Amino acid sequence: MDVRSGAIAAAVSVVLSGLMSAQAQPAGVAEWFQWRGPDRDGISQETGLLQDWPKAGPPLVWRSTGAGSGYSSFSSSGGRLYTLGARDNNEYVIALDRATGGKVWEYLNGRRYENDRGDGPRSTPTVDGDRLYALGGSGDLTCLEIATGKRIWSINLIQKFGGRNPYWGYSESPLIVGDRILVNAGGPRASIVAIAKADGATLWQNHADEAGYSSPMLMRTGSLNQVIFFTGSRTLAVDPRDGRLLWSHNKAANGTANIATPIVRGTRVFLSSDYGTGAALLDIRAAGALASANEVYFTREMRNHHASSILVDDHLYGFSSSILTALKFDTGVMAWRDRSVGKGSLAFADRRLYLYSENGVVALAEASPAGYREHGRVTLAQQSGLSTWSHPIITGGLLIIRDQGNVYAYDVKVK
Repeated sequence: MDVRSGAIAAAVSVVLSGLMSAQAQPAGVAEWFQWRGPDRDGISQETGLLQDWPKAGPPLVWRSTGAGSGYSSFSSSGGRLYTLGARDNNEYVIALDRATGGKVWEYLNGRRYENDRGDGPRSTPTVDGDRLYALGGSGDLTCLEIATGKRIWSINLIQKFGGRNPYWGYSESPLIVGDRILVNAGGPRASIVAIAKADGATLWQNHADEAGYSSPMLMRTGSLNQVIFFTGSRTLAVDPRDGRLLWSHNKAANGTANIATPIVRGTRVFLSSDYGTGAALLDIRAAGALASANEVYFTREMRNHHASSILVDDHLYGFSSSILTALKFDTGVMAWRDRSVGKGSLAFADRRLYLYSENGVVALAEASPAGYREHGRVTLAQQSGLSTWSHPIITGGLLIIRDQGNVYAYDVKVK
């Protein structure tokens, strides 16, 4: 496709200015306003947190029981927590007061997604100014007023784009780039779609991949923005302006479930999946409106299942299947492995990893290539009997943990 240079410059300016506006947060507030935090990398910018926990674990500030069924994590902004959950035959977008866990509002967001591994929604809402964007397990993508939960617009990905819901349900968390949301709808000629965040109108649709369970990442290479998706069959990057394919890679994909979010640093992208597959590091070369991907290494030492790794300094920390593993980012050389809490998810804040196993064990550990060193743990009295697959967040000095309808807020701030 030939595009005039002036049009390219104008489009890039619009996308970048919109992105900066969307991600601007109040000064001094370490908000967690989207999936995996402000940069979608699992890292909180909060400081002054406990480096060691008491024997019984950090103090429990509150517990809420009204979130409903589902595996959705949380976004946090302006003293509120946002998530999704299911009750009876419906799914809801829910706002909670961060200080007390009390419900502020809820919005009915389509029918309940049902599955043999647990019902309900899977994705995390995205806060953008005075609006909230949420994707339900059955494909209902909705824009709401932050203050009231009032609907601004809503579309269903299956009905609008002919998408096919993957076996374990739509799990992607919305990525906003400028004036648009990019989503892996999974339709036959609408695998990747761009939707206007203002009114839900379709801006473009392209490609034919089935939907995966991963959430997309934005990568900037010079003047070119790239949005990276881990679909049902491969990793691909598209230009957010028109959806054209920039590059693709299929070695890190498996035939069952591609779930982990790509990790981006500079011109490099790390991809990983489980089911015996492994991980690849790609180096992305870009010139003008063109880009290509070159494999730096492939390793089976990091096989992320439902949780992405976290990059701290020059090492990745993540669950390779059920074993917590430290891996050097640029070379793929393993530093150590430890069973830690068993298979789980993790977040990072103030020099510590927050680990949350699928069996309800929560632990605090160092992010160090020297070895696994734990600094406290606590075990939830699990209520649901299902795996605890909702990922933790750290916000406002609180560690927020979810087990289906039960939400726990622990005080992890130094007093």
